[in-house]
Amino acid sequence: MLVHPSAIDLSNRGLRFLAQHLTRRQREMGPRWRKLPAGQQALLALAHLRRGDTYAQLAAGFGVGIATGYRYIHEAINVLAAVAPTLEQVVTAASTKAYLILDGTLLPIDRIAADRPFYSGKHKKHGMNVQVTTDPFGRLIWALPALPGATHDITAARTHQVIDALAEADIKCFADKGYQGAGGTVVVPFRGKHRNLSAGKQAVNVAHAKVRAVGEQAMATLKGWRLLRKLRCSTTWITDIVKAVLTLHLASA
Repeated sequence: MLVHPSAIDLSNRGLRFLAQHLTRRQREMGPRWRKLPAGQQALLALAHLRRGDTYAQLAAGFGVGIATGYRYIHEAINVLAAVAPTLEQVVTAASTKAYLILDGTLLPIDRIAADRPFYSGKHKKHGMNVQVTTDPFGRLIWALPALPGATHDITAARTHQVIDALAEADIKCFADKGYQGAGGTVVVPFRGKHRNLSAGKQAVNVAHAKVRAVGEQAMATLKGWRLLRKLRCSTTWITDIVKAVLTLHLASA
């Protein structure tokens, strides 16, 4: 396999952050020979997450076996997922915000044997439903654990108790029509076709849409990690990958 130098469009902060946590983990595990130092292992994991490079490509580029590359990447993802923010931490941080924006996105996956729960009728493809919260400026704050793509947005939010947590903290949250009936502090647009609504309701819906549009930046942030554009791993592994990406994003911000 031919090997060539390449670049990763990330800051050094994310690399240093991951390398430090890998070094700490290695110290906890005790002396053990490794093919790559923590810094190179971190770089290998970042190349996989950010660029979507395969295990074979990374193994050739870093001079390790495919099994070793696989093990190093999974170790890095586990380390990052372990330090991802919890719902309680997110709510505490969000209490200083004027409001939040809640939306869902579908992370495409390969078809699997039990594919029906993972097929999204809305998106017409198989994937995992991931709920995302952003601040008023569209900055990604939290990505919830992934659920099968057939899960409706409001069901996903309720499953992870986001709506109740925001209501208890009295944090206003803007969401689209998919969250109708959520209650609490979730604000949704008026139902019905725009032309059939009164002028007042039309104005409210237009203003509501402008607020929510900012949240699309968070979706672009997630999809900037190419691995998430088409996941070819076990569906049980996707939540940890999303947590790892979120942790790296927050560490690099």
